[in-house]
Amino acid sequence: MYFKIRGGEDAIKASHRLLAAKRRGDPQVPELSVDQIAQQMSLAVDRVMVEGGLYDRTLAALAIKQSQGDVVEAAFLMRATRATLERFGASEPVDPGRMTVQRRISTTHKDIPGGQILGPTYDYTHRLLNFDTPTSEGLEDIADELAPLSEASSDLSLDVHALTGSDLIEVERDERDFSGDADHTGAKSRGSTDRAERLRKLANGDEGFLLGVAYSSMRGYGDTHGLAGEIRYGDVMVELTVPELGIVVGVGEIELTECQTLHPFMGSRDREPEFSRGYGLTFGQSERKAIAMAVIDRSLRGKEFEEEVKYPVQDEGFVLPHADGVSASGLVQVLKLPHYVHFQGHLQELEALRARHRKQDLAPSEEMKE
Repeated sequence: MYFKIRGGEDAIKASHRLLAAKRRGDPQVPELSVDQIAQQMSLAVDRVMVEGGLYDRTLAALAIKQSQGDVVEAAFLMRATRATLERFGASEPVDPGRMTVQRRISTTHKDIPGGQILGPTYDYTHRLLNFDTPTSEGLEDIADELAPLSEASSDLSLDVHALTGSDLIEVERDERDFSGDADHTGAKSRGSTDRAERLRKLANGDEGFLLGVAYSSMRGYGDTHGLAGEIRYGDVMVELTVPELGIVVGVGEIELTECQTLHPFMGSRDREPEFSRGYGLTFGQSERKAIAMAVIDRSLRGKEFEEEVKYPVQDEGFVLPHADGVSASGLVQVLKLPHYVHFQGHLQELEALRARHRKQDLAPSEEMKE
């Protein structure tokens, strides 16, 4: 039952109770568990982890449940949780080349080491609703069948230079030393950033926004379309250096998606024509996000390739600040809060302008005076 409550604090408390009831839904329906969300809504969990900047499947599933499936709100909850966590060290850079692959494809090379590994994907489904009750029948032995494939596919990094047999593809260069404190998750940088920092911000960016910006480039509002040289998804070990022992130890595996795109570059004054590269790396299985990242990454490298910057996708000052879905959501939702004083200010300003406008209309024109 809905009823009016006077007083701000009482109204907010009542809103919290109504929210809890709305979130729970019909008590006759079994409650959704965090484990169910983590296991059966894994792609939503992956998105919340990458946009929230915190790799924890259980916390991401809890955030999805608490936010009623609103992934932007869930990412907000993950970032708030991340801000409370103690930082005890920095891991070594992960090496996707040592990934235990669950899925790996190349759209530019048919024959790659280990073959194309389709893995779990919606790419080949009919995209139609299935009204049959889902069951686990026939899935009991799938893990055993895939285990040899995963073991055989580890350490099969795609070497695009070896496959083409030429130097037509841009050679990646390390831009800086990542040793030491390389954690920029809390940084608020302004102006131009290096490529590593751009990629970090794109990884945390809202997937829908990145898809739209990448799509704009592919539809002609940009100079780059690109092809997927490789998309790979699998498990990668996270390693940490123990200062007291001077050794590197593995602290656990995480799931990552990596995408490398290839973009024809016609050459410039200082560079020969070649395939330039775009790069994307995300938590979990987030292929749309990784591909969009790679396309935008290449677009944002326009100055590096002496290209004219004339489209939004090429403008770092436009893309990076507006890619943050949590910040965008916060600013837009501010419009739901009281703005009584602000509105009164606009009202008085418009009344004054209208009075001035009427006064000008009533004044005799210069022609009539003559």
